[in-house]
Amino acid sequence: MNTELITYKKFNDEALASDLANVLERNNIPYKIEEESTLFNPTFYTDETAKDYAVKISADDFTKLNEILKTQESQSVAATDTDHYLYAFTNEELTELVSKPDEWSLFDNLLAVKILQERGVNITDETVKQLNNKRLDDLKEPEKPQGTWIIIGYIFALLGGVLGAFIGWHLFSSKKTLPNGEQVYSYIESDRAQGRIIFYLAIMVLIATAAIRILVVS
Repeated sequence: MNTELITYKKFNDEALASDLANVLERNNIPYKIEEESTLFNPTFYTDETAKDYAVKISADDFTKLNEILKTQESQSVAATDTDHYLYAFTNEELTELVSKPDEWSLFDNLLAVKILQERGVNITDETVKQLNNKRLDDLKEPEKPQGTWIIIGYIFALLGGVLGAFIGWHLFSSKKTLPNGEQVYSYIESDRAQGRIIFYLAIMVLIATAAIRILVVS
């Protein structure tokens, strides 16, 4: 059985994606790199410069890779001078940084912990774990109700547009990947239910429109 690979991190530089791939290979972690367009272009013109490189691994390997990268970055953090910009942060700002590891680099996160400890702040591994767990709970929360997009979706669905089907599909199927590899649905259940209706309505209208055109032509 093939294990599903999901995006661990995206890079806009192929070399950075390759660097992470080297780490994965050295540690025998299965992966793949996929190119993704960063722009939606209605003309379907392909801009070769507008690409992301998504490094994908199994969700079960997220924690393992996090620990490997943490060990590597710890060496760089230990050698960092006090002229680094994070030393200008207040204790409150550093604590907030540590509480949102998904918004900062791993290096910045580890350095923030080091600076806090140097200043006598009691921030232990257990404290960091608690902050990270709280952040995971926050990230699990679905997006706010998508009333505007639901209305737009119905409009395009009734007009027989493919965009209506896409909006519906996105609303009911979109997921977000948490830093630990867990995936949760992006939207609340009522919005997802509306998304299903929009999707199937758009498909039915598209089929009906195609059938009418065939009849007219014949």
